Amino acid sequence: MFLVEVIVSGLLTGMMYALVALGFVLIFKASGIFNFAQGAFVFFAALSFVGLLEMGVNFWLALVLTLIIMLVLAIAIERVVLRPLVNQPLIILFMATIGLNFLVEGIAQVTWGSDVYALDIRIEDTPVEFFIEHTGMFLSRQEIVAACIAAAMVVILTIFFNRTKYGRALRAVADDHQAALSVGIPLQTIWAITWGAAGIIALVAGMMWGAKTGVQFSLALLALKALPVLIIGGFDSITGAVVGGLIIGAGEKFFEVFIGSYFGGGTENWFPFVLATVFLLFRPQGLFGEKIIERV
Repeated sequence: MFLVEVIVSGLLTGMMYALVALGFVLIFKASGIFNFAQGAFVFFAALSFVGLLEMGVNFWLALVLTLIIMLVLAIAIERVVLRPLVNQPLIILFMATIGLNFLVEGIAQVTWGSDVYALDIRIEDTPVEFFIEHTGMFLSRQEIVAACIAAAMVVILTIFFNRTKYGRALRAVADDHQAALSVGIPLQTIWAITWGAAGIIALVAGMMWGAKTGVQFSLALLALKALPVLIIGGFDSITGAVVGGLIIGAGEKFFEVFIGSYFGGGTENWFPFVLATVFLLFRPQGLFGEKIIERV
């Protein structure tokens, strides 16, 4: 039963990884670039939310204000930084997101300070009695809620991409910017919607991870932890983000508990990257990523 508890706990953590990875997938599907600044978005959202709470703002009002802040920030970045770079080589866009990463981190710390905050999202980080009584497993209430929220966002995004006009337009833009523009698809509008949605995802991820680990600078490094998830699942697949997150979450927890002692512990920091490297050798596009075939 302990083995099952370890794996289930890892799967719940994996859904939280998937929540972060969804923001990357969304931007990649729209522009074909890895948005290095998504981790900074998560940090900025969590710090803004807890900063408003520290100022005495009501919880729900702080949530709404932080949502507005993230939408304004995301749309402003699209309009001021990325819009002038339309049709530039992807490496230019990628380098722009690296610059944005440091810019957003700096704005966050200048605005709200660099102290470490505890974040109370009104969900207790305690074991759920139901699972203790019926299965003997100590599963965190907070992680279960976070997993449910991540699953709900996956469903919403899947419906958005497959059932809505803007979702189909976004897929067209991802396939070919020039072709999308030639048939009248407003590229700037699509990118603004995409970055706005990425800002919302960053807020949710920031709240969940901030409550789990505290609101601190290390939240910005979630971009690095999401990278193995994306490599395994595929950079352009929502399903892949979930599956990759589950594999990383369960894999790192299992390795840490049962094998990590032979390596001196702390394997959660490097094992996901080892696992991702193995996937790169055998399936570089990821489990659900599209295989790119170039004809010459």
